This record gives sequence, C-alpha cells and structure tokens, in this order.
Amino acid sequence: RYYDQLCSIEPKFPFSENQVCVTFTWKDAFDKGSLFGGSAKLALASLGYEKTCVLFNCGALASQIAAEQNLDNDEGLKAAAKHYQFASGAFQHIKDTVLSALNREPTVDISPDTVGTLSLIMLAQAQEVFFLKATRDKMKDGIIAKLANQAADYYGDAYKQCQYKDTLPKYFYFQEVFPVLAAKHCIMQANAEYHQSILAKQQKKFGEEIGRLQHAADLVKTVASRYDEYINVKDLVDKINRALAAAKKDNDFIYHDRVPDLKDLESIGKASLVKSTPVVVPLSQKFTDLFEKMVPLQVQQSVSVYNQRKADLVNRSIAQMREATNLANGVLASLNLPAAIEDVSGDTVPQSILNKSKSVIEQGGIQTVDQLIKDLPELLQRNKEILDESLRLLDEEENTDNDLRTKFKERWQRTPSNELYKPLRAEGANYHNILSKAMQADGQVKERYQTHRDTIALLCKPEAELNAAIPSANPAKTLQGNEVVNVLRTLLANLDEVKKEREQLENDLKSVNFDMTSKFLTALAQDGAINEEAISVTELDRIYGSYTQKVQESLKKQEELLKNIQNAHQDFSKMKQSNNESNLREEVLKNLAVANDNFVELVANLKEGTKFYNELTEILLKFQNKCSDIVFARKTERDELLKDLQQSIAREPSAPSIPLPTYQTTPAGGNKPAVSPTPTPAPRTMVGTKPQPPARPPPPVISAASSSPSALAPSGTAAAPAAAPAPTPGATAPAVGTAPSQAQGPPYPTYPGYPGYCQMPMPMGYNPYMYGQYNLPYAPSPVYQNPGQPPYPSPQQPGYPFPQQPYYHQQ
Repeated sequence: RYYDQLCSIEPKFPFSENQVCVTFTWKDAFDKGSLFGGSAKLALASLGYEKTCVLFNCGALASQIAAEQNLDNDEGLKAAAKHYQFASGAFQHIKDTVLSALNREPTVDISPDTVGTLSLIMLAQAQEVFFLKATRDKMKDGIIAKLANQAADYYGDAYKQCQYKDTLPKYFYFQEVFPVLAAKHCIMQANAEYHQSILAKQQKKFGEEIGRLQHAADLVKTVASRYDEYINVKDLVDKINRALAAAKKDNDFIYHDRVPDLKDLESIGKASLVKSTPVVVPLSQKFTDLFEKMVPLQVQQSVSVYNQRKADLVNRSIAQMREATNLANGVLASLNLPAAIEDVSGDTVPQSILNKSKSVIEQGGIQTVDQLIKDLPELLQRNKEILDESLRLLDEEENTDNDLRTKFKERWQRTPSNELYKPLRAEGANYHNILSKAMQADGQVKERYQTHRDTIALLCKPEAELNAAIPSANPAKTLQGNEVVNVLRTLLANLDEVKKEREQLENDLKSVNFDMTSKFLTALAQDGAINEEAISVTELDRIYGSYTQKVQESLKKQEELLKNIQNAHQDFSKMKQSNNESNLREEVLKNLAVANDNFVELVANLKEGTKFYNELTEILLKFQNKCSDIVFARKTERDELLKDLQQSIAREPSAPSIPLPTYQTTPAGGNKPAVSPTPTPAPRTMVGTKPQPPARPPPPVISAASSSPSALAPSGTAAAPAAAPAPTPGATAPAVGTAPSQAQGPPYPTYPGYPGYCQMPMPMGYNPYMYGQYNLPYAPSPVYQNPGQPPYPSPQQPGYPFPQQPYYHQQ
C-alpha cells in the first residue's frame, strides 16, 4: 500500500531538490560493511528512488513468502509459484526503470545487473515449482523432462550472470548463492535426463536410456561431491543409480543395444510455464488513495472545465430527447391517438384513456399536484430567509466598519468591508437571480396547472363517472379489423418503443461517470502543461460518442414514425363517419389525453423544483456559514484594532502647553519678560510620584539697629533668592546675608562626631514637628548646628547676625 501511495502522489507533488525536497536514505541490501565502517548507503531527494527501494523490498518479501510455503500440497505450490513470479516481475521492473528514476549511478543492490540476476533466480524457482507440481500429479515423462530442462536453463543463466558480472562476486550474498545455483542447475538437468530416459525406454531406445541415466548419474555425483553442504541429493542419487543398474542389466542380458555418446543424444525440449508478473498499480487489492482529492491547481481547474463541458453535453442530449417526446405526445393528442382507433364502438371509454386514468390515480391524482404546489412557496421562503440573513450579516458589519472609518479616519487602517465582501456579494447576487428565475418558473407551472386542472380532475374519477362525462357517438359502420386501424396500431407501438428506449438512454447518459483527474495528472507530468480542450473533447467523444449517435438515431426514427402516423390518420379520418356527436366525443378524448401528458409533466416539474429548492437550501446554508465566519473574524479584528486605538489615544497629551504667570518668570526688580504668543500647557499631574516637601520659607529681615559691626555676614555670603516673597509686610529690602541654600527639614538632634541634618533654622510657624508639641512661653532660638556641638536647642552663639524672633501663637 505504501508503494501504491507513492505512485498516486508522484504526479501531484513536485518532488525535487528545488521544490518539495524530501530526502530518502537506504542502505545497500547486500553490503554488510566492514569493521571500521558501516554498509554503503545512498540518500537522494527523489521519489523515484524511494519507489525503487520499496519495490525491491516488496520483491524480497514475496520471495521469502514463497520460500516458506509448504510444497507438499497444491495450495502451497500455487502460492509459491505466484509469489516467485511477482518477485521476478518486481526485480525486472526495477531493472527497466532504475536508471531513469535516479538519473545517477545506483547502489549495487538495485543496479540493473543485480536485479536482472535476481529476476532470473526468482523465475527459475517458479519453474522448479511447476516441475514439482507436474511430478506430484504424475504427468507424462516427456512434459516433466521439458519442465526440468527449462528450470535448469534458468538456473544456468542466473549462475552465468553471477559469475561473469564484475560487481556481483564480491558480495557475500552471491558468494553463498553461487554453489546453490550450480547445484540446482545440475539437479534439474539430472531430473530432465532421468525422465527423458524413461521416455526412451518406453520407445524401446534402451541404449539412449542408459546414456541419459549415465549423464544424470554424473551430474548428481558432481553435486554430491562439490555441493553436499548446501543440498542433499542422496535420494535422487539412489533413484538414478537403481534405474541405471536395472537398465544396464536388461541391456546386457536381453537387448544388447549400443549406448550412444553424450554428444550424440538428442537435446531435450523446453517448456516454460512461468513469466515475470508485470507491476501494475495498485499492487494491493484494497488500496485507498489518501490524497485522492488533492490535485494541482491546473488539474483542478481543468477538471472543473471538463465537468462543465460534460454537463452541457449531457443536458443538451437529454433536452433534445425530452423535446422530441413532448412533440410526439402533442401530435398524438391532436390526432386523438391511440384513443381514436380504440373508440370504434363509440359508447365505451377507450382502453388507453382507462390506462392513463389508472396511472394518474396511482400517482396520487390531483391531490399530489396540490400538495407539491403548496410546498413550493414554503421552500422558496426558507431559501430567501437564509439568503437575506446572510446578506444582513454582511450589511451590518459593513455599516459598522464604515462608521468607525468615518470616526477614526486615517487611523482605521484595515481592508474596507465593501472591497472584502465583493466576491460574497457577487455570489449572493447570483443566488438571488436563481431564486427570481425559480419564482418565474413556479408561476408558469401554477398557471399551466390551473388551465388543465378540471381535465386532470376528470381523469381521477372512477370508470363509470368518466364514461358518463364522455359524450357517446354511434358510428355508422364498424372499423374493427380494418387495415388502416392495424397500421396505426403498429406505428403507435413502434413509437412507444422509441419512447422507452429514449428513457433508458437518458438514464444511461446520467449514469456515465469518468474521472479525468488521472488523465490531466498524466498530461501535466509528461508535458508540464495541460491542453484541457483537446483532452476533454477527445475523451467526451470517446465516452459519449455512441450515446450521442443513439440520440440522433432516435430523433430521426421518431420523425419518420410521426410522418407515417399522420398519413395513416388521414385515411382513418376519411373512413370514419363524421358528425357533431363524434366530433364532440373526439374533442373530449383529446383533452383527456392532453391532461394526462400535462399531469405527468407537471408532477415531474414540481418534484424537480422541490429537489432544486432542497439542494439550494444546503448550498445557501454553506454560504451563510461562510458569511458568518468572515463576519466573526472581522468583528474580532475590529475589537483588537479598537483596543489598540484606545491605548494609543490614552498615551497622547491631554492639553497644549500653558505659559507660566509673569510673577513666576520675572526676577525681583527686573524687567518683565516678553509674553509668549502661544499658550503653554499646564503641567500634567503625574500619578504615583513622590510628594514634594513644602516650599522653603524666606529668611527673617534683619534691622540695622540690632546688627553690630562684629556680626556682619562675610562678603562672600550668597543673597537670598529674589523670587521669594518677604515674610514681613514691613520689609523693603532683602537680607544682607543668608544661610547656605539647603533644603529644609525637621530639627533633628546632632551628636558628637556627626553633622546635623539641617544647618538652617526653621521658623516655628512652618515647623510641623514643633507646632503643637511643646507649650513654650517663648520660641527657642534657632541656631546653626555644627558638628560636635550640643543638640538643638542651645544658647545663642556669639556673633550670630540674626536676633531671635518673637514667637506668635497660631490659632
């Protein structure tokens, strides 16, 4: 099955190093390798190489199965012969195809010389099996001798192949096979001589008998001396020796016939009953192609076009036959045939009308037509609802896409729905047109039914009511047995036969089925391209040519019959008495015949319409699933895109920059900067940032009276920041000297050897750690805390330029 699968996928996949590159590695079957290296192997990206190696294994397996058969019964002999011949055919096929399949030198095990030798060995063993079968069945000695001689010939050819080919003798396998082949050749030759000697004895050729037995004895003696370790021939030696001793004894005492030399003996004939079984795919009986429906795009397109050509041809032929049948029915109805020739009595219902009435009643009569017509609108409405729902899904998704595209403009970057849905829209429009045409056809059928409803209802009545509804007429003379009537009956019978043949021909046309995939695959593999028109036309002509010819012959035969029927009816009308009653009766009978034809056609059309709507429902459901799937995929894509857009918008700045107030950008006492023409956005609030400490308070104002020359600040002391407002309303100038610019903090105590955290005193009004903790009558004196000094508070140091500030209690 694996080999069959490889053969089936070979024309479907371009297996090569440049396209579908699959490497297959196989080891040499006969090379056992050496101590320092493994056996020879070959890896190729070739499907032909894989097929060759697999087929080699199939042949080897078949030979093993044959060797394990029980040769003591007929079933075992038949199975062994079958498998040996299959193995021979497999090896022969490899010999013929290996070089073209690999395009390089193969390993020795699958080389043409090797597999050719193996094919001969398998063929020789199969011939030996037939020799054993003939011996077991006790066939004539002449036939057995020929079979044995042919087997000896096969073994001899195989031995020569192994001996004289340069590459084979070095293999251990063939080194073991050499003596076996030589021994088998001698044994088969000895058997041939033995059975030929029996034939010579029967023909009173006693000298020839002895000569052949002596030759056979020499052959088995050679086998026993040289190849005894491979094959035991003791029984055969004893049998030949006994026969030889008996023949010599009889010849010495009785016949005294001259024993000819070996070279003077006539050669024994040969009879080959075996041949290599050709390799025909599939090899397995129950093979299933796993890739049957997987074909290249070119093949798929070609098959589609071929199926369309085939459908056109079949539909055209069927339409021609149906039109011809309707024409024939119309002509017969207009001539009131066959009712006219059956109604020669004038007072009974013609048998043809009774048969038609019975047929209409069996098919359900007018109730069947009413029910079918009633079901059509429901089926039509179901299909319309499915189609409308499918298009509604597309419309809703397209409207949503358009709204979002209008809202987000260029940010909505995906394929517009109206472009993506063009194929589905076209398919939906096609289904809509189909439904419109079906509605028109339904209307025509209903109109036709209303026209013939009363007459069809008359056909559904019992025979008595039907006879009462038909006017009676008494002819002046009887036409029973008239020659014209007989001619009309014969012509009508022939026309009915044509109609039946036409129905069978229509069924045959519909049942013909031929898969063109293999033809197109073969053409693609051979030529690299497919000429679909030429191949399709040729195959259609071959398959449907005979059917088309039968259709034309049927149409031509009907045309001749109708012409003859019209001529005969003219003679019949002249012979028949014409009066008002008979004309009225004939008109009613014509209408009944037409009603039957219309009933049959209406039922056929309504059933075909019901089948059409049911099949269309399945197609529309698949279309609806397709629309639903793509709408769901678009909705998922839309949600993901909306999420990305929302995240992108959230990361953008919320407002433009807002300029700072003038008092924040102008230094104290300086010029006002120019106002920026563009607003500066306000700083955004940063969520999660570390809270900032309160603003640094301004230094206290030092009055001139309280300062002393010894307490003046050094000339290098930095001035207070100009932007800081004065803490006291009465202050008019900045401080002469301030403490170093350092961040404020709580008045942590200092310890000997460690610097303090803050060397700038903090006013009590801004100290959150001091306020409300101590009920002090006065404010502690803020001082600098230098390393090594006592902790805060401490007495005021001499030379400190700032006086202590009064403490104001805050409410």
